Amino acid sequence: MEHIVTLNDEINFSPSTETEEILQNVRTILKTRVGTVPLDRDFGISWDYIDQPAPVARALFQEAVIDAILEYEPRASVVSVNLDDNPSLAIDGVLKPTVIINIGED
Repeated sequence: MEHIVTLNDEINFSPSTETEEILQNVRTILKTRVGTVPLDRDFGISWDYIDQPAPVARALFQEAVIDAILEYEPRASVVSVNLDDNPSLAIDGVLKPTVIINIGED
């Protein structure tokens, strides 16, 4: 089954289902910068895309998201990584991902 994951501030310390746990794990991966977790410096999303031209930044960001989810949440498979195309965000340089993942044996 496909699920949409966006960046939000919801944290559930006791997810009631495995699906909720997986979705929260993917959100945590998306919100964590590589190098910031003390005992696992590789956890999270690389920021190698910073200061790159927009098309390069998008491609590097999408690659980083897919690689991180494959590595740290193997129960989810990435269907797509979409970035907000709002022109006002381009000025700020903020990339806001919407990740569609597949959970289970669909």
